[in-house]
Amino acid sequence: MTIFDMLEQSAVLTVLGMSVVFSFLWIMVICVQTMGKIIQNADLKKEQVKAGEAQVSNGTVKPAVIAVIGAAIAEYHKKG
Repeated sequence: MTIFDMLEQSAVLTVLGMSVVFSFLWIMVICVQTMGKIIQNADLKKEQVKAGEAQVSNGTVKPAVIAVIGAAIAEYHKKG
């Protein structure tokens, strides 16, 4: 086997290996995007209900929402 035959074989294996990896990554990206859309559609109704509860009513914000925001800010400042 000459050096040119070995280089040709290594080039073929390199292209084949890169094609397999690229194909796998492409399929994985499509699967992740599809799962993301499915999850968003499933959770959309739950988020709409929760958002409806936290909305402003009569120009005031509910005290529970203010307490949660305050607790989140305090926790952020503790870690920072």
